[in-house]
Amino acid sequence: MQVVSISSLKGGVGKTSVTLGLASAALAAGIPTLVIDLDPHADASTGLGVSADSRETIGHLLKKGRRGDIAANIAPSAWQSKAADKASLTRVPVLDVAVGGAYSGIYDRPDLRARDLRRLSQLLARTSGYALVLIDCPPSLNGLTRIAWTASNRVLLVAEPSLFSVAGTERTQRALELFRKEFAPDLGAVDVVANRVRKDSAEHTYRLNEMRTMFGSALLKPELPEMSEWQQIQGAAYSVHQWPGKGARTTAGHFDDLLANLVDTGSKRSRPARD
Repeated sequence: MQVVSISSLKGGVGKTSVTLGLASAALAAGIPTLVIDLDPHADASTGLGVSADSRETIGHLLKKGRRGDIAANIAPSAWQSKAADKASLTRVPVLDVAVGGAYSGIYDRPDLRARDLRRLSQLLARTSGYALVLIDCPPSLNGLTRIAWTASNRVLLVAEPSLFSVAGTERTQRALELFRKEFAPDLGAVDVVANRVRKDSAEHTYRLNEMRTMFGSALLKPELPEMSEWQQIQGAAYSVHQWPGKGARTTAGHFDDLLANLVDTGSKRSRPARD
């Protein structure tokens, strides 16, 4: 089971959109996937069309620690039923959600003890049936993000090609290296994806070249272009692969390629982006 944290130090860079795009690609590929919504705002849960109802949110499960049961409290994404309607599918794909909520904010502190950082790891150790786990982190380096990193095999940092976002991503890389040494020696690759790229922007072109120099092979392909329909798609609780139109199809293809480059251990990193 590969566990990937999607993180950013800076808010507003489209971290949750990247999480949802990767979840959409995994669903389309038939990869059994669990999305863990660690952001107290629970935007990923909303975009996936789920609510807690009678289930325990991820914050309550973290508090229970070893007694928590993710499997008993997951919610099937609304995308799943839409995908199952396609006649070409021979089986219903799996996309489940550990629902987010404000309660998880009790752990979003900078002073968590080591045993608290292991709470999600303990929950996932008793969770099976998924090939991929995507963790949507808050836009900070406080406790919830560190809980996610402790449980992860890999981290994906989302950055816009802008001065403050690129500088914040470099700082996050340094923080991750220190965190790895002290708390997560088994943490694997730390990758970066450029999001909301505008090809007609001279500033974006300059910052992208800067990112390529700064992050090297850790900067995954493809770079994700800005897409005007994202808010409409997420507001309707649809996956980008299920949304009509050429723009959505192009973006879906980018996420297919990004997922292939992310979940593979390295052999597909040089795969070119689709036009």
